[in-house]
Amino acid sequence: MLILGVETSCDDTCAAVYRTDDAQVLSSVVSSQEAVHAKYGGIVPELASRRHLECILPVIEEALAQARIGVEQLEAVAVTTGPGLIGSLLIGLSAAKAIAYARSIPLVPIHHLQGHLLSPRLNHPDLPYPHLGLVVSGGHSALYRVDSPDRIRRIGETRDDAAGEAFDKVGKVLGLPYPGGPNIEKEARGWQGKRIRFPKPRFKTEGFQFSFSGLKTAATQYILERRESADPIDIAQVCFSFQETVIEILAEQSFGAMEAEGLQAMTVCGGVAANGTLREHFQKMAKKYRKCVFFAERKYCTDNAAMIAAAGAAQMMARNDSIGDFLGLNACAQVPLGS
Repeated sequence: MLILGVETSCDDTCAAVYRTDDAQVLSSVVSSQEAVHAKYGGIVPELASRRHLECILPVIEEALAQARIGVEQLEAVAVTTGPGLIGSLLIGLSAAKAIAYARSIPLVPIHHLQGHLLSPRLNHPDLPYPHLGLVVSGGHSALYRVDSPDRIRRIGETRDDAAGEAFDKVGKVLGLPYPGGPNIEKEARGWQGKRIRFPKPRFKTEGFQFSFSGLKTAATQYILERRESADPIDIAQVCFSFQETVIEILAEQSFGAMEAEGLQAMTVCGGVAANGTLREHFQKMAKKYRKCVFFAERKYCTDNAAMIAAAGAAQMMARNDSIGDFLGLNACAQVPLGS
């Protein structure tokens, strides 16, 4: 079966073709909007929607061309219906509906985080179940118990900011280009000196959760105070210290959740999972605790449609059905995944 995946939940216009017979990604096209939003230091929803409108059809056409198939060969369409920016979601959903309706083929709605959680399977097809799934990106930082592709239970999430958002905000205060995460990682790799001890969150309630608002504020205050006092700021030191603290928070909660759930394997996905230092730290922790950790391939860490198409295939196989009357299907900006 050939499935077209469509993903427009935020600022990347994405389309991909996935073949279920041999679990192969035949094409994956991503049109980035970084240049559109860079001067604002963050995503402007209205601009994102307008850009999606311009790019959605050319991106789908390019995905079909790279896969060397025509639209008439598609047998299903999988599309992100939430969560995300509502204007962006609606553009991708409208295009997917039109194709599915015109071709009289199934349309499979996919939760954006389900796509991320299944993305490590694209390069680790023998990924064991059950396992812990850590989603860490600009909009999400959450932990899930994944018993199967369609049986997912949330066991922890951030109380405030997502890790990726904190990276972007601190990067902006430092004057680094947008997005902040990759640029903070680049600056941090040049530091080998003393570390600034930024505070970590302490929770009074039980469970596994994250919080990055206090850390973001502490790093921002440190930077502003140094500037006001004319003390020199070593950008590499700040980036290194901030990044190390974020990674330690993520690792402590994730490996603690693995232990509590009695799991031996973990997946790490989402845009922040592309961070090389994070990968090194998690691999060391996994070796220390005799666990297995699987990362999504870097090209599948950020938003992409290959993960959406693969999730659509898994959902159709698990439920053995499809969405017949899908014209009333709508997008949702905020929708939880798991209980």
